[in-house]
Amino acid sequence: MADRPNMPYTDAVIHEIQRMGNIVPLNGLRVAVKDTTLGGYFIPKGASIMPMLTSVLFEKDQWETPHTFNPGHFLDAEGKFMKKEAHLPFSAGKRVCLGEGLAKMELFLFLVGLLQKFSFRAPGGVELSTEGVYGSTRVPHPFKVHAKVR
Repeated sequence: MADRPNMPYTDAVIHEIQRMGNIVPLNGLRVAVKDTTLGGYFIPKGASIMPMLTSVLFEKDQWETPHTFNPGHFLDAEGKFMKKEAHLPFSAGKRVCLGEGLAKMELFLFLVGLLQKFSFRAPGGVELSTEGVYGSTRVPHPFKVHAKVR
């Protein structure tokens, strides 16, 4: 983990995977605790609200190329990693995932460990897709990949 600050592109790739992966597009149900106005819409106290994280993770005002895998979304002009407020794979506010810190660490260690030990490629003639299958969660279409020990 001490190497993470020296690996901005790897960090950017992980964040872009999370943004594009969008595995839980609908957040948990919430209830408005008081009358409020948000984005010009009146939300009365007691109204049920279901945040849709997809609207933020693919917002064209927030991302240069919202529907294309682009780790550059998380890199500044000098190639340093930068956090983006619109990156919400773990939700936001009081209901943010309690395991976010642990999950970020585990994702980094897992990906770096795999990339150190293996080379990955799609089988000949196969084009992998970032499109997902929607249900209560979003999962990738079935695919095959070759992993070769380095």
